[in-house]
Amino acid sequence: MNFDVIKSNKIFNGKVFDVKVDEIRYHESGNLGIREVAIHPGGAVVVPVSKDGKIFLISQYRYPMNETTIELPAGKLEKNEDPLIAAQRELKEETGFSSKDIVKLGKIYTTPGFCNEILHIYLAENLNAGEHAREEGELGMQLIEMSLDEIEEQIYAGKIVDSKTICGVEMFKIYLKKKQKK
Repeated sequence: MNFDVIKSNKIFNGKVFDVKVDEIRYHESGNLGIREVAIHPGGAVVVPVSKDGKIFLISQYRYPMNETTIELPAGKLEKNEDPLIAAQRELKEETGFSSKDIVKLGKIYTTPGFCNEILHIYLAENLNAGEHAREEGELGMQLIEMSLDEIEEQIYAGKIVDSKTICGVEMFKIYLKKKQKK
């Protein structure tokens, strides 16, 4: 780090994220700078894979984009929540599936230039069907099943543009390659 934080001020406390503004001073020049940071508790993302290798995604309306997107099931962590517990909850809530065979594929920093959100990405296999438990804002969600090739085609065509989904699919492909080498 080539700076010191002179002052930090939380200017917004929200339901999904908070915002802080830090005043910094660079060591070499002594110049001041401002850093605005969205403080987010993080989230869990699930790549649910059926026995025949298809991946379950959800289609849902996203208010900030004013459009319906195709995504992997995911959700925000509760305060101090284990990401694995959140992954299990979101899998059940959004798809109706549960699984005892969940492994962590990795994590991503969604937008490290201004936000501290970390998404933990999990693979869920040997799915058990059940009833979803969607929240009020998720009631229009639809479950979609696609092959890896179909998902890649949708990404290439610009129809799947959600970053956590693209990253989760790529991590799953890496997982498969490593598994095949064993």
